[in-house]
Amino acid sequence: MSIFSGKLTVFYDGACSVCIRDRRWYEKLEGKTGDSVEWLDITGRDDELRQQGIDPDKALRELHVKDAQGRVHREMDAYILLMSRVTLLKPLAWLIALPVIRPTLAWLYHRWVARRLGSRI
Repeated sequence: MSIFSGKLTVFYDGACSVCIRDRRWYEKLEGKTGDSVEWLDITGRDDELRQQGIDPDKALRELHVKDAQGRVHREMDAYILLMSRVTLLKPLAWLIALPVIRPTLAWLYHRWVARRLGSRI
């Protein structure tokens, strides 16, 4: 079984309004494939995250997605895996994976998250 098939578990910050909006946008785009993604709000689930090998602080700072084989993908790898499930987002997943684009987006994403979490930490 490929990492691009089977159920994914997406760990997201349910206390983040942008994260919730992004989840809804993704669910709208995925349509019929909606059963292949489970969304798990990480709020108040530090012990559960640790049991799955995920650092709760990193889970707030980076997207984490667990594939059907139980492997956890994070940061840009997680976005690429998640976007590859939706036909309309596959070109974007390919673009994000490009060697010049990927590190730039990762840098921008980390800056945005640090600013967002600055008010909560």
